[in-house]
Amino acid sequence: MKSFYYYLSALVLATFLVVSCKPQATAPKATTDTDITGKTWKLTELYGKPVHAKNPKGNPYFKLDMKEMRYQGNAGCNGLGGTFEIKPEVMRIKFNQGMSTMMACEDLDIENQFTKAILAADNYSVNGNTLTLNKARMAPLAKFVLE
Repeated sequence: MKSFYYYLSALVLATFLVVSCKPQATAPKATTDTDITGKTWKLTELYGKPVHAKNPKGNPYFKLDMKEMRYQGNAGCNGLGGTFEIKPEVMRIKFNQGMSTMMACEDLDIENQFTKAILAADNYSVNGNTLTLNKARMAPLAKFVLE
């Protein structure tokens, strides 16, 4: 009888060890989507001021294509595009001088400021559906929302 209890306790102990060593399912991590590529970002604020473009094409916007490492968009009237570099793990970005169409437009001030802001940006932050382009730790250069 003593041998029966010995084997039973060994079986219980072995079962306990197997169950306790089994990898446990963990709760999914709460993540925020900080991937800014493949999305259209519409400008809402430039150098701390709300943007209301007077051009028929609306507020400036851009989109990042990771496959080609190119950005494209519209500065309000004129199209723009070029290459970019991104390090998403540290939220760094650099837009390289690219091309732009040269149509005569009513509101070139916003276009010039928009182009200047994206070329000056060296980092970004994402809060929900809002993207902010920044230069160092200064005030945000531009704010965007998902279109």
